Amino acid sequence: MAKIKVTETALRDAHQSLIATRMPIGDMVPILSKMDQVGYYSAEVWGGATFDACLRFLNEDPWERLRIIRKGMPNTKLQMLFRGQNMLGYRHYADDVVEYFVQKSIANGIDIIRIFDALNDIRNLETAIKAAKKEKGHAQVAISYTLGDTFTDEYYVNYAKQVENAGADSICIKDMAALLTPYRAYSLVKELKQAVKIPVQLHTHYTSGLASMCLLKAIEAGCDAIDTAISPLALGTSHAPTESMVAALQGTEYDTGLDLVLLNEIRDYFMTLRKKYIDSGLLDPSMLATNANALIYQVPGGMLSNLLSQLKQAGKEDQLTQVLEEVPRVRRDCGMPPLVTPTSQIVGTQAVFNVIMGERYKMVTKEFKGLVRGEYGKTPEPIDPAFQKKIIGDEEPITCRPADLLQPELETLKKECAEWTEQPEDVLSYAQFGPVAVKFFEQRRNAKYGIDQDHADPEHQIHPV
Repeated sequence: MAKIKVTETALRDAHQSLIATRMPIGDMVPILSKMDQVGYYSAEVWGGATFDACLRFLNEDPWERLRIIRKGMPNTKLQMLFRGQNMLGYRHYADDVVEYFVQKSIANGIDIIRIFDALNDIRNLETAIKAAKKEKGHAQVAISYTLGDTFTDEYYVNYAKQVENAGADSICIKDMAALLTPYRAYSLVKELKQAVKIPVQLHTHYTSGLASMCLLKAIEAGCDAIDTAISPLALGTSHAPTESMVAALQGTEYDTGLDLVLLNEIRDYFMTLRKKYIDSGLLDPSMLATNANALIYQVPGGMLSNLLSQLKQAGKEDQLTQVLEEVPRVRRDCGMPPLVTPTSQIVGTQAVFNVIMGERYKMVTKEFKGLVRGEYGKTPEPIDPAFQKKIIGDEEPITCRPADLLQPELETLKKECAEWTEQPEDVLSYAQFGPVAVKFFEQRRNAKYGIDQDHADPEHQIHPV
């Protein structure tokens, strides 16, 4: 048995899970060289919501962040999370944009691209996998893990085989909602390892309190790599603590080979950050508590808080139980999608409408209609044609790969944002976050020319056309 590889998530998913992705690059720089000495298999530093948060809240260029981390961690593989044909945005993009994004991500320092699709529709991953391979990157495909009659070990094995055939270099079980239990982790990894030749990694969250046990059982079943977070940013909605897992495996056939003394020095640095985030109100200590609700309702933690806030706005928070009972019914109606961005929001919002309107599907959201029509891809279970017709009316269902309906759009996007472009990568920021990116470009230009954004003469301020 080879030693277990460890992916450190502190610089991406750990702070995305605990402080809504608000860690600025200035908080990362002082610890990068020490993290680079650890010997992690990889550090997850980019993708997911980091791109959006950089532009929208931190006034940072996400590309510059990546280049800084690359420079600070020359010996560690850098990893990102990528939503297949959605990239880091919220719609499907044409293949030429996806290919360009992958090319630029690898050129700026990414080694491993973890690609997933909310519906586990392999067609939505193929362009990104091919692009990563073309650029000599490592294409890891993440399987969105969920529960339901359809989602047997056999279902995941079939999908893993498709992923391997599509050219993926490794597979990750992505348990975003902390629904995995230790013995299920063991049986699933065992089956996957027998079915495919490529390495298998496990990504799970601590929300339900089971993550460390799941990782340990997965390792015993032959798992090759695990995701962890340095302890000050672990537990709660984040991940299992890196040091604890390293200590648990020390001296065994699974020994990670990582240095606990060095990890402890890194822990000390992140403890000061954690205190700063708690004092500023950025980190709510209740986020660090265990919540087994996910196991009861099979609803991810973030989705649960969304449902509650939607009900509060409607003055109907007393109907939470009815909504939680409605979620699995809506999910069954629309083909049993795994509940991960964006399907968790689509299914949850529709369940809220069904309950507060007092009649199911009296009002249907645009996104739910799109999901039922096939705009996001093929659902794990077929949708009843009569139900589909009720929701989409006379519109034609989409049965092909949704991106096949899109014309190349990179050149158009380049023309649209030409006025703002200071680097080739800017078009990709613009493609995904239009007005938010333009606002960032405007602030960047004003800073360059010494214009105070708050007191600039409106006549002479630079505005998008």
